[in-house]
Amino acid sequence: MKTVYDFSVKNRKGEEVSLSEYKGKVLLIVNTATGCGFTPHYEPLEAMYKELRDKGFEILDFPCNQFANQAPGSDDEIHEFCTLKFGTEFPQFMKIDVNGETADPLFAYLATEKPFEGFGKGLKFAALKKFTDMNNKAFGDKAYIKWNFTKFLVDREGKVIARFEPTVDMKDVREAVVKAL
Repeated sequence: MKTVYDFSVKNRKGEEVSLSEYKGKVLLIVNTATGCGFTPHYEPLEAMYKELRDKGFEILDFPCNQFANQAPGSDDEIHEFCTLKFGTEFPQFMKIDVNGETADPLFAYLATEKPFEGFGKGLKFAALKKFTDMNNKAFGDKAYIKWNFTKFLVDREGKVIARFEPTVDMKDVREAVVKAL
């Protein structure tokens, strides 16, 4: 059976990194953007990372510019923004696509393992769905990720155990991470 450990990604410098280097750790894999309404998620992500990394927790950050051009900078500019504004220390990888023909295979796998189930209920969620549907219509059945800051929780065996849309409260994400640890 395939796991996240079967994938390789590129770090910010363009070097291949096998995700098997993270065997035995609980992972939170996130597609991010520096100019998104959800960009403040970096703050609770970093707090969670600092608190839980010694227990075998890693956050893997993948910037993506496919959602309303919200991550237009270079990999170095994005990294500088995140470290200066939010003090991020967790690994940040090369900017990727998460949807369409050019989608990174890791994110296609993650989204296939845990497909989109909705943003929640209410007017705010309905408005986000309408906006994301317009943005993602060009990707058709390869619109794997609906928006920035979608998070995938992976257990210590490399199995995808949960998906959190950006609308999920970060306290709920943290609770699931702690339980997985």
